[in-house]
Amino acid sequence: MAQDLFAFHGEQQRRRLAPLADRMRPRTLEEFEGQSGILADGRLLRRAIKADRVGNLILHGPPGVGKTTLARIIANHTRAHFSSLNAVLAGVKDLRIEVDAARQRLERHGLRTILFIDEVHRFNSAQQDALLPWVENGTVTLIGATTENPYFEVNKALVSRSRLFRLLPLEPDDLQRLLQRALADAERGYGDHAIVINSDAAKHLVDVAGGDARSLLNALELAVESSEPDGDGVIQINLAIAEESIQQRAVLYDKHGDAHYDTISAFIKSLRGSDADAALFWLARMVEAGENPRFIFRRMLIAAGEDIGLADPQAIVVVEACAAAFERVGLPEGLYPLAQAALYLAGTEKSNSLLGFFDALKTVRDAQKQDVPGHLRDANRDGAAFGDGVGYRYPHAYAEHWVEQQYLPIPLQGEVFWQPGQLGWEGERRERMAERRAAQLAAAAELAADQPLLLSSGPQRPGVERWVQRQLGQEGERLQRLRERLWREIPWTRRDRVLLLGMRSLIWALDPLRATPEGGVTVLCENEADRSRLEAQMDLLEPEHRPELLTGNLDALPESQAFDWIGGRLAAADLQRQNWTELLETINQHAEPTTGLRLLISRAELGPAGALLQDGDPTELFSDLVAQEQQWLERQQRPDELFTNAGWQLRCEEWLENLTLPGGNELAERWLAEGSPYRQAMGEISKEVMTQLRQSLNDLGEVGLRLPMRHLLIQGERGTPSKKTAEAWAETKRSEL
Repeated sequence: MAQDLFAFHGEQQRRRLAPLADRMRPRTLEEFEGQSGILADGRLLRRAIKADRVGNLILHGPPGVGKTTLARIIANHTRAHFSSLNAVLAGVKDLRIEVDAARQRLERHGLRTILFIDEVHRFNSAQQDALLPWVENGTVTLIGATTENPYFEVNKALVSRSRLFRLLPLEPDDLQRLLQRALADAERGYGDHAIVINSDAAKHLVDVAGGDARSLLNALELAVESSEPDGDGVIQINLAIAEESIQQRAVLYDKHGDAHYDTISAFIKSLRGSDADAALFWLARMVEAGENPRFIFRRMLIAAGEDIGLADPQAIVVVEACAAAFERVGLPEGLYPLAQAALYLAGTEKSNSLLGFFDALKTVRDAQKQDVPGHLRDANRDGAAFGDGVGYRYPHAYAEHWVEQQYLPIPLQGEVFWQPGQLGWEGERRERMAERRAAQLAAAAELAADQPLLLSSGPQRPGVERWVQRQLGQEGERLQRLRERLWREIPWTRRDRVLLLGMRSLIWALDPLRATPEGGVTVLCENEADRSRLEAQMDLLEPEHRPELLTGNLDALPESQAFDWIGGRLAAADLQRQNWTELLETINQHAEPTTGLRLLISRAELGPAGALLQDGDPTELFSDLVAQEQQWLERQQRPDELFTNAGWQLRCEEWLENLTLPGGNELAERWLAEGSPYRQAMGEISKEVMTQLRQSLNDLGEVGLRLPMRHLLIQGERGTPSKKTAEAWAETKRSEL
């Protein structure tokens, strides 16, 4: 008993003396800041956590972005036992102890075990191999955290059995909220202290933290603990104190991992692309991080032969001479020939414009966002998983061996580090360099929209694919053609969130379900009967892969949840019963400026009586009923005008389809059953007319009823259509013509 009391007292002491960053660690998803790309409402990871179906995970990202915190939050939401190891301290013996305990819990109590391994890349190959069989047979569910690229540092067998998520540095707004929470929280932070921090000091702490929450909180703790209260008992934190607490941003870089390969890749591609500014930036980043200049010279020698060649035979001579000069001079003065060689390869010769290198070096130290754009990342190792290198345009494939793409990080686009002089070789190219810079800036907006950074990767979903193929096999050829037309040419991304309207069959949801495994599909059902039918259709799907079903309206959705695509197939009954004004108002609340729209509206041009008269039925009893049918059809409200008035940019496409419906009792019941949309729309129909109409439909037999159908495909976006979308639409129209 005494030992337990001592242990309890020790735990209380540890919590009281723990660093601020540890005390302020979020405990719930609601407290977790940042990573909206994978944790926003409706995203796969958030749904999986809430459903307690997380599976094997590897969280990959720089320090201080919430990898360990997210693992602990998952533990708080799970019904499994949670164990943790730190790969820096643990060995194979520790792994065996945890696995044995997990096996006993599973056999005796049926209790699953989640094993969290921090810094999982620090396990050697033998330790990772020892873990693999127990992950394979389900004895433990693995959650690993690593600052390294898991494709390079983690056992490939473990990677193939895990879903990978890339965590990004926190945004300034996220850090500001974290800073204010630490100052206001009386239990874990400084809410019980009188502290005043001015805006300049707060901005400096957030800016220099560079997306690292731990760095921000450590700096705040140092500033508070090292400052004496004034006469009123208030701790004043000004800019000078903040600058002393956190003085310089760390450049995240390692000489054997992703940063090494990605940055040299960006540097070489910038040289190849004749972009001197971007070349200086990536060169400065490598120098600031301590990269070996001899390695950089070796790569530039290769570039001089590979990308310059006989177009400028002096290129390799200049680089070799600069390398020899560097060996003689050494650092720091050797930075001059290093920069000179880079500028020559990118389109310059030695001049006082070499001073531009130090402007780039200053930017490396001051700029907050230095992430390599996705299209410049090294695609040789994990491009298929995270989309690295996707969208890179090879300059040699374009006229003049140049194309207007960006090589600088997105926040720094437009920065000018090198100003060519007006004399000599660089003077001859001054005007052309200015034209290319202008062309690059003109294309910058499209680059950001068309090449988003992928944040997650995971194993294939064979169960989903088998289910989709089974559903496809149950639908007719005509509906398949309509489905393909509805969703064709959509530039899906894995993380898209999709809202589907008018759903009576899951055939219209198959394409979104297949294309957005990391996003989510929400289906709006008109009534409980439709919902029950859809639930039966998707019963074989794993819970985390099923679409979310809502009945009636979107009130059940969180206000913050937005959709990337809104679509579906609507029939005549939907057009008549739906309160489109109310629904559109709700949709706009859950739409973003880039939200896309795809609606297929199908309605008959004639009612059953009109179709019978069209086919030559001589019955005069139907004349009044035909007039009623036309009024009913004209009252069916098309939503395209409402969407246009609400600011949506639409493109509409219409076509006619002639159907032949087999006659008989089934056709008669489809139209005339008690409570059918047709009966409700027509109101009271005389018994004589009803009897004759039913008889005429029954008597059609194999000849069938010819019924013209009008289809309307509505495509559009919430805001102005992007260049890519407009070009795709124009190409579709040309192919049809």
